[in-house]
Order: sequence, then C-alpha cells, then structure tokens
Amino acid sequence: MYWDKEKECMPQEELKNLQLRRLKEIVYRVYAFVPAYKEKMDEVGIRPDDINSLEDLKKLPFTNKQDLRDNYPFNLFAIPMSDVVRIHSSSGTTGKPTVVGYSKRDIEIWAELMARALCSAGASKHSVIHNAYGYGLFTGGLGVHYGAERLGASVIPTSGGNTKRQILLMQDFGSTVLTCTPSYALFMHEVIEEMGIKPSDLKLKAGIFGAEPWSENMRREIETKLEIDAYDIYGLSEIIGPGVAIECPCKNGLHIAEDHFIAEIIDPITEEVLPDGAQGELVITTITKEALPIIRYRTRDLTALQRDKCECGRTHVRMQKVLGRSDDMVIIRGVNIFPSMIESVLLNIPGVEPHYQLIVDRIGNLDVLEVQVEVSEKIFSDEIRKLEGLRKTLTAELESALGIGVKVRLVEPRTIERSEGKAKRVIDKREF
Repeated sequence: MYWDKEKECMPQEELKNLQLRRLKEIVYRVYAFVPAYKEKMDEVGIRPDDINSLEDLKKLPFTNKQDLRDNYPFNLFAIPMSDVVRIHSSSGTTGKPTVVGYSKRDIEIWAELMARALCSAGASKHSVIHNAYGYGLFTGGLGVHYGAERLGASVIPTSGGNTKRQILLMQDFGSTVLTCTPSYALFMHEVIEEMGIKPSDLKLKAGIFGAEPWSENMRREIETKLEIDAYDIYGLSEIIGPGVAIECPCKNGLHIAEDHFIAEIIDPITEEVLPDGAQGELVITTITKEALPIIRYRTRDLTALQRDKCECGRTHVRMQKVLGRSDDMVIIRGVNIFPSMIESVLLNIPGVEPHYQLIVDRIGNLDVLEVQVEVSEKIFSDEIRKLEGLRKTLTAELESALGIGVKVRLVEPRTIERSEGKAKRVIDKREF
C-alpha cells in the first residue's frame, strides 16, 4: 500500500524534528547564496540564526510569483548553472514566465514524490500508466513520467491532444491508470461515447487528476462515467511540480509530503497565520530543494489543513480539495464567487453536462453573471417547456447558493470549448 512507509508514517515528533533541521539548513542556504532572499530578510531584520523552531517560520518574508518574475530567469537559483540539470517554465501569458530549475538530486526527489503519489492512488509496478498531462516546459507530464518509472510501472507518454488515438492506445495497451486534468478526463469520456466504446471495454481502474480545482460532484461524475476511482493530486511548478500532495484511498484530504514541504494557511488579506481547520491561502516552504529553494511561497490556492488521524496510516498533514484561487475569484456585487461553487450546483441537477463557462460583465453600473451550461442531447432536443423548466431550476439553485442574481443560458451539447490542459472557466469582460 505504501511507497515508503517509514517516511509517510513517521511519528509526528520525529517529523517535526526533521522539518526543523531541514528548514534551518535551507534558510542558511538562501541567505548565503540568493541575494534576493538576503535582501528580503535583512529588510525585516531576520537572520538565519533567528530560526530556532517551526514557529519561527512566520518571521520569514513571503515569496510570490512576482518575485520569480522580478528575478527572471535564474537569479533565485541557489546553485551554479553548471549544476542545474533541468529547467521548466510557465507560459508567461500574464507577464514574464516563472522559471524553475532542478539539480540532479531535485529530480530524484521529485521522482520519489511522484512514485509515492502514484502508489497512494493504487498504482504499482504492474500498472500501465496513460500519461496525458502535457510534456515540455509544463511540469505535469515529466513529473508523472519520472514517478511512474521510479515505481517500476509502464508509462505511456501520450501528452495531450489527438484524443481518439489516445483512447485506441488505452484499449490496445491495456492502460490501468489515467493521468490528466479532470476536465480533459470528461472530454475523453465524450469521445469514448462517440467512438462507440464502453468504459468496461477499457482496463482503467484509477485516474489521477489535477492542475485545476474540481469539485466532489465532478469526482462523482468522472467516477461514474469512466467507471474508475478518481484521485486528486496537487502541485505547482514553483514548488516542484505535481506530487506535493495527493489523496489516499480514504479520499479525505490530500496528504502533503511534509518531509519535503512545510505548509501554512494564512489570511490572504492580513497575511496572518491561521489555525488548522481554518480556510485561507496555502503557503508552502520547500525544505529539500537545491536549485530553487522557496521560502513561504504564496500559492494563491484556497484550502484548509487538517491533522486528525487518517485511517490509511499516513501521518502527514492533509489539505482539503482546493476551493479555488484567490486570483481566480471574481467579486460580483460584493460577493466572492469561485467556479467550483457553481460547478457543485450544476452537477447536482439531472440533464446538465459537466461543461460550463462563467461570463462576467458590467451593464451600466451593475455587474452581471451569466452561467452558460451545456445540457444533454435528450434534454436539448426536448420541448421548449422542459428546457425552460430546467433553466428556472438552475437559476433558483444558483441564486440560492451564491446569494446574487444569475442569468442562466442553456447551450447545445459540445458547444463550450474543450481544453486538453486547464479549463478556462471564467471570462471577465468588465473594465476596471
């Protein structure tokens, strides 16, 4: 059941001692070798010798995505370029890309973490892993790939795209584990149906889905349609890539690999550290990274931490499924709205497909929200009266859940653009 029981089931006191030792080492290293961190620490009057307990972590300044952009491309690296064996990068669509470097040891740790993650979802050396995460500068594809090889499993490096061919390969190669974004998994199901294939014709047993927030209702949708167990995985390029956290078979939160990362929850406005169980922004400190150590990175992902005992036996802290991103949140007439809140409502109503888009606009001085949602073939071809009844039901349920007025627009099946990567849920047309 475990990839590394000794590490994943480490007693809490032993784990905290390990974290503190590694935290002190990483703080000394960034202070000595990364001028930007030395400058930040000097500004707040903190030196490495001031870090003597895990509680002292909150004395250290935050790191955010802008810091990576300001130090583009390699100024946050803590090792010489001659020791950097891999470089990944974000797309940079909203500014300079963020660049991530890895030493040989970083790659080995990443492979180990991903092997743990795959094992947590039931994979083994006997698994055939169909890896439809994107390869290249995006960390998803290669992260899963190295982890699968480390586990001893067979990996099929399909990346995204050419979905019909992917499904044929799943059939022919006997894929047992699917890795991709949850929205792409649902798109795959649509194509499977179009091809006249039944999920039972495939050997898939589990899916590991991440790179975008997704609700419990979407999990049920995926599990029902593909006839698999669906697991949530969490990671981000700036920290290491996928493998920072993953669900175990209990599916009661994602275990964070605490022997490599320290997690905090803060109030995104006041930046105060919040207690376990409180919802806020996830902050992560890497404590074993060599090339790009990151201190108190503000992920912008909203979640909560829970430390009660997990039946699987793992002792590492669990994070709840990500509600959304603080920078993806839209504020409409003073109400904070996340796509996952809307998704949870939509997927509870029969006749609605799990494909939707939120259009936010300003008409006069009033912000308005339009929810475009696909309906099933049967419903769409039905009489207008039934369609209108569904629209009214959706409107009432959404307005009750969100507390604001909503315009619902029902659209034909397969008219909302599909994505092979992260789904674009929100289009904000307002001018600020």
